Amino acid sequence: MKNSDTSPDARRVVCELYRRMTPARKFELICRAYEFGRDLAMAGIRLRNPEATDGQVRLAWVRQHLGLELYEQAYGSKDNEQRRASDGD
Repeated sequence: MKNSDTSPDARRVVCELYRRMTPARKFELICRAYEFGRDLAMAGIRLRNPEATDGQVRLAWVRQHLGLELYEQAYGSKDNEQRRASDGD
């Protein structure tokens, strides 16, 4: 990687740490990173929509995460959104 702020020595140390990790630990780190990203995205949604309920924020994240087409396949049309949002609280 040419445009990195990580020194080659530091990169070698990190690579060695990952090589020594169990698959379970690697999976745990991936899950935690995913959860952090989700929480960060939901915080952004909350900042842009301070009046939204927790259920509405969750559905907005799901819609953003899945895309509109898959969201509508999984959750139905936007007509059902208000009912689902109130059920999620």
